[in-house]
Amino acid sequence: GRQARRVSQFHSAGLPSFSFSPHPAEGRREQAIMDAAQVRVLSVQSHVVHGYVGNKSAVLPLQVLGIEVDFVNSVQFSNHTGYGTFRGDVLDGDKLWDIVTGLQTNKLLNHSHLLTGYIGSPSLLRTILRTLAALREVRPDAIYVCDPVLGDNGKLYVPEDLVQIYREEVLPLATILTPNHFEAELLTDMSITTVDQAFAACAALHNQGVHTVVITSASLDASASEEMITLLASQRHAGAADGTTPADTRYRLDIPKIQGSYTGTGDLTAALILAWTHKLGMDHLAEALENVIASVQAVIRRTLHESGAGTELKLVQSVQDIMDPQVELKLKPLCQSEHAAVSGRSGSPSGVSG
Repeated sequence: GRQARRVSQFHSAGLPSFSFSPHPAEGRREQAIMDAAQVRVLSVQSHVVHGYVGNKSAVLPLQVLGIEVDFVNSVQFSNHTGYGTFRGDVLDGDKLWDIVTGLQTNKLLNHSHLLTGYIGSPSLLRTILRTLAALREVRPDAIYVCDPVLGDNGKLYVPEDLVQIYREEVLPLATILTPNHFEAELLTDMSITTVDQAFAACAALHNQGVHTVVITSASLDASASEEMITLLASQRHAGAADGTTPADTRYRLDIPKIQGSYTGTGDLTAALILAWTHKLGMDHLAEALENVIASVQAVIRRTLHESGAGTELKLVQSVQDIMDPQVELKLKPLCQSEHAAVSGRSGSPSGVSG
């Protein structure tokens, strides 16, 4: 079914090959474009001139991991909104569709993945869904990795009507969803204070059509949340509805926090989840997430040590850590009734923050 088709593409991680045949020049050009696009991401996220959020956090890591990226900036600001002031422009749905039309006209809308982050208006969000529909006409197995940037710590970043659009229109189309704790609560209209509640929320998201849910930063215990951050992941298996396979595979990882709050780590995390689930295959989600966490931790540690807590990410300086993550924390699958914490072997204090 639909979910099985989504998963099957993860097992073809080979490099693109070019084959030219004695067709007219235009035919050869179109074939070359299709071959090059075997693994190519269309990323629609925010952009800042200074600093690292949105596409500035996502594009470089994907590229150094060998994945081509075409990116569209949902906003173009001088700096992220955490500064005292910011200036710039916001993309609307009509402008995005104009860009997409240009891609379609030149037969360039043939991406294997769509990645989205901050989307600030209903017009733009619905045009992204229109773009996804057009993309899946060309590549029915296209993967949609959705980072539903809605808010954090109880505060919305976007208009309230966007939440309902995500619930009703986006979730049925998303392959991988990467909400934080607050966003998972918003999307499911469920309170999450325990691991059982968190996985119940994941199940609700699966029921909407999402294959893989990664809650990237959950705070589940008041005493522990000051020192630890919890990553929870759940996959819905093809055939689960008829009881032929276990309903969900679930993972938990408790991660020591690093001092400070860092903007752009969620965007980095979503991009790396896309990269490593593609490179390793969705059947190896635990290993993919271990690589993701190792890289994000390394970036945060370098940022803290080189420029201080809460400063702009040292992304360029961390390229080697992105290309060759040194895994310290290990995940393992949990039974649905087994929600004990899984932590990694001992090492220097590290974690994902922000």
